[in-house]
Amino acid sequence: MTDRWRTFGAPALAAVTIVALCLGALVGWLAFGERTPPDDGADAGFARDMSEHHAQAVQMSQLVMQRTDDEAVRRLAVDISNNQGYERGMMGTWLDDWGLSRARGEERMAWMSSAGTSMEGMDHGDMADLPAGVPMPGMASPTEIQELGEASGQEAEVLFLQLMTTHHLSGVDMAQAAVDQAQQPEVLLAAQKMVDAQVGEVLLMQDMLEEREAAPREDIDAWVEQQDAASGGTADATSPSEAPGGHDH
Repeated sequence: MTDRWRTFGAPALAAVTIVALCLGALVGWLAFGERTPPDDGADAGFARDMSEHHAQAVQMSQLVMQRTDDEAVRRLAVDISNNQGYERGMMGTWLDDWGLSRARGEERMAWMSSAGTSMEGMDHGDMADLPAGVPMPGMASPTEIQELGEASGQEAEVLFLQLMTTHHLSGVDMAQAAVDQAQQPEVLLAAQKMVDAQVGEVLLMQDMLEEREAAPREDIDAWVEQQDAASGGTADATSPSEAPGGHDH
């Protein structure tokens, strides 16, 4: 009996045990393991579109840094350039880690087709109404980039603050859509941080424009109210002095 167990029973039990362990590992991986997001999903779409959106913010920030001696504007521009430059690298790394191309295979913002927008009259699902040379809502046109590059002093400061405010409003919309639709934990965390940071910077830039006897191109107070309404009245409208990055002016 002992010999029979050694010959047949023990190897059979070992084989069953190995199969059970493999099945358990497979079930665990399916239930809890990391999964590659779809190429046309919100995670990948957000990473590609926000990377392009960020690229222009970095460009505008570097332009104004060369065209003003105002310390508050330069500090804001440095923060935006550094933070959004870092975030671009982070989003590119996501795509690499997921085994997805950094180049999009669909139209910009197609992943947002089911998402709403907090900007009145702006439909992310309709790209046909954008001015020539503007790839996504909120981005500056080539003419506006040229104007910023040719301006100096307070003229450059005001134009930068106006363009960046418009840019941030759409950036917040896109990041909020990612918060609502993305699946990857790292995307959800980063998108929420972008919402918080850019809302704070919008409020800061509104004050900086008022100091220069200028105004944003949008009604920021109405936009903040819409942000509050969209979050059920729980949105934290960070004051400029408490804005991410520690700006003061």
